[in-house]
Amino acid sequence: MKKRKTEVMLTRPIERLGEPGDVVSVAPGYARNYLLPQGLAVPPTPHNVQGLHKVREARLIELRNREEQAKALQEQLQGQRLAFYRKVHEEGKLYSSVRLEEITARLSEQFGADIEKGKVQLAEPIEALGLHTVKVGLYKDISAEIQVEVLDEAEQQQAPAPEAKAEE
Repeated sequence: MKKRKTEVMLTRPIERLGEPGDVVSVAPGYARNYLLPQGLAVPPTPHNVQGLHKVREARLIELRNREEQAKALQEQLQGQRLAFYRKVHEEGKLYSSVRLEEITARLSEQFGADIEKGKVQLAEPIEALGLHTVKVGLYKDISAEIQVEVLDEAEQQQAPAPEAKAEE
């Protein structure tokens, strides 16, 4: 038995399906019950194809701009070190781990980078002192590796405040 497919033209980007202007084959129920009523796709008539051709050109320009911004952010973030201070048990274990949300908030705070927490690749919260490498997805295949350093909170209180370096 052959499965039937319906062709629709996308009006918005849909993950794992395509970009605006792409003509894709989908199950008839998916098109009829979701894509068409939500305005995510239209039937691929000559009129619709012509109108979305202009939209697609604008989208390509937007995608190039995003890619350039991601590359600039990659250069800014690559190799950067974020320090987090935590209380530590006598056995050397942390009272609280460093979570995804904290890393994204710190990136936003220090670098002005608006990064979704799903883009930070951290399998589980960091629960040990030391230096940890974390990969941050910025755009498609563009990513940066940052260093997350977890330090004992007691060391922070004992260490003198770092002096500002004089600019030469």
